[in-house]
Amino acid sequence: MPRFGNPVNLSPRQFELAVKGIVDAAADGLFDYESKHLERLAASDGEYEIDVAARFKALGANFLVLIECKHHKRKTERKDVQVLHSRLQSLGAQKGMIFSTAGFQTGAIQFAEEHGIALCYLVEGKSNWFTRSDGPPTPPPPCVHIPEYVAWWCNGSSMSLMSDDRTEYTRAALGLSQDGACVGFGMDL
Repeated sequence: MPRFGNPVNLSPRQFELAVKGIVDAAADGLFDYESKHLERLAASDGEYEIDVAARFKALGANFLVLIECKHHKRKTERKDVQVLHSRLQSLGAQKGMIFSTAGFQTGAIQFAEEHGIALCYLVEGKSNWFTRSDGPPTPPPPCVHIPEYVAWWCNGSSMSLMSDDRTEYTRAALGLSQDGACVGFGMDL
């Protein structure tokens, strides 16, 4: 996975709330959507504190998405993804996502792909500004809105951009149509 400049300069709590903001923005239009930061959920094998838990209704069913935030200087490891997978099974959740400030090791990416867990790399928003020119990169013009933080969502061999400003690319990455209808959230992550 490519590196996108310097790591974000956020406290762990600010990081978790930035992730919650990105997920909440992408969920605009979902039926009965709610998310909670640091929610405690009980399972038959114990209680788990989840960084962000998101719930919504679709297709006549209730969906639970568990989102873990890894604010580390090291890349997220396979064992971190395995822990989330185990929690998904224990809690009966339908989807898992991990947001990282440092990216993911190859083993983590492979395990996540095999088990349908979405991986996202939170970086400074300016990482989504690209120019085609010779020399050092140029900053965006003042008329271009760049969100403070964005998440690059690893989707197989491609990457999609997510942010907290309800933009089209965030909604498309999560399988949401232009009119806000859910068209397959989590099916192809």
